[in-house]
Amino acid sequence: MAASLSSRLMKGIANLQAVRSSRLASASAYQNGVMRYSSTVSSDSDTHDDFKPTQKVPSGSTDSLKDIVENDVKDNPVMIYMKGVPESPQCGFSSLAVRVLQQYNVPISSRNILEDPELKTAVKSFSHWPTFPQIFIKGEFIGGSDIILNMHKEGELEQKLKDVSGNQD
Repeated sequence: MAASLSSRLMKGIANLQAVRSSRLASASAYQNGVMRYSSTVSSDSDTHDDFKPTQKVPSGSTDSLKDIVENDVKDNPVMIYMKGVPESPQCGFSSLAVRVLQQYNVPISSRNILEDPELKTAVKSFSHWPTFPQIFIKGEFIGGSDIILNMHKEGELEQKLKDVSGNQD
């Protein structure tokens, strides 16, 4: 009986792995020996509208993403492009950057790069910096969370933010 139960268990595991492999293979393709996952959304009627990509910049808009990033940086004394939003960061580095900036009680403007892959690319191109979060203070690209933390420890961040009006409510 134990052998029969063990045999059925092993067959079940083998079937589960076969199903998992076929799902992965159908959602991806091999290219030069590397598995590439598709980011296209099927026209499957089971795909809910909430999970389909949306265009964040209206197609009739005269502002390009580059213009949007330039205006964000110019119009906001503290601008952070991050994963998530300051109230709910979606990665540890974004969370760290927000916590450090909040120490200074300055208004923090942000954009969630996870909502729009094209915005993410535009920000990287604008700053010539590959990682996120990206922090701009008074129009100047500062860097990421590691740089902000180091500036905070050295007292440089306080100096940089001294004339940014605070009293966030």
